[in-house]
Amino acid sequence: MNRPVTKGMFYGGIGVVSFSLTLPFTRMVVAHWPPVFVGLGRAVIAALLAGILLWVKRAPLPKRSQWQPLFGVALGVIIGFPVLSAWAMTRVPSSHGAVVLALLPLATAGLAAWRAGERPSRLFWVCSAGGCLIVLWFAWQDTGLGEWRTADWALLGAVLSAAWGYTEGGKLSREMGGWQVISWALVLSFPMLIVPTVWMIIPGMMDVSLRIWGAFLYLAIVSQFLGFFFWYTGLAQGGIARVSQLQYLQPFFTILFSAVMLGEMITWQTAVAALAVVLLVVYGKQAANSPSRQREHRNAENERL
Repeated sequence: MNRPVTKGMFYGGIGVVSFSLTLPFTRMVVAHWPPVFVGLGRAVIAALLAGILLWVKRAPLPKRSQWQPLFGVALGVIIGFPVLSAWAMTRVPSSHGAVVLALLPLATAGLAAWRAGERPSRLFWVCSAGGCLIVLWFAWQDTGLGEWRTADWALLGAVLSAAWGYTEGGKLSREMGGWQVISWALVLSFPMLIVPTVWMIIPGMMDVSLRIWGAFLYLAIVSQFLGFFFWYTGLAQGGIARVSQLQYLQPFFTILFSAVMLGEMITWQTAVAALAVVLLVVYGKQAANSPSRQREHRNAENERL
């Protein structure tokens, strides 16, 4: 792999590790606060930090053509994914959610082909589709044959929301840098977030342990803000379809963190499903985008993180 792709995979890997704690920490917090409050509230804090960063950096306003994709980022990864995943975490273990969310690489690669003009090879699609089928098998094995929980539909909606936000953000990061993309998207969404978030606060609600506050602040500062610095940089430099496949590693980290932090059982179905999708992405990682299409559609950014 050439140097920009290698750097993209490195930055993307940091993003994946950062995001792998999202579901365990979300599950901890939604045991004390409403899921919609958790999903929107974390973005409110991140938006305040983003506004400060943009002001300190004296970042220029986005161009007119950039506002629409920024709105797509906001709907996908600031509103859609956080709210849907938080709601799902009140109903299923985070280890279950981690493997269902392994559908993200396939969904992101598909949107990258449609929205960003990337053209992965046939082998790439075979491997990614194989991972998708394994994930669906896991979900049915875990819930019972033929039974698809409402929480699984919420997780599927979270997958589609995140895939859209990843694709739009990765594409836009080629123009304005990953940190500016997530920062402007947060600032753009702030007026939609602050009113319902404040409205949901009730007396005594904030009287929770430091452990819960720590988990919530991680969701706000890392999952919703800093993690995207690395993730969008990785998508821009390494190619959206290629780097998105690193998300197949995320179940391993999430399941491990869930077992250590929440005491969740790691079933053999969970372990087999996670291992199988990782083996598929390792086999197909070299079969991502053809060099000609990569050169045509990627102007790698060299931003300062």
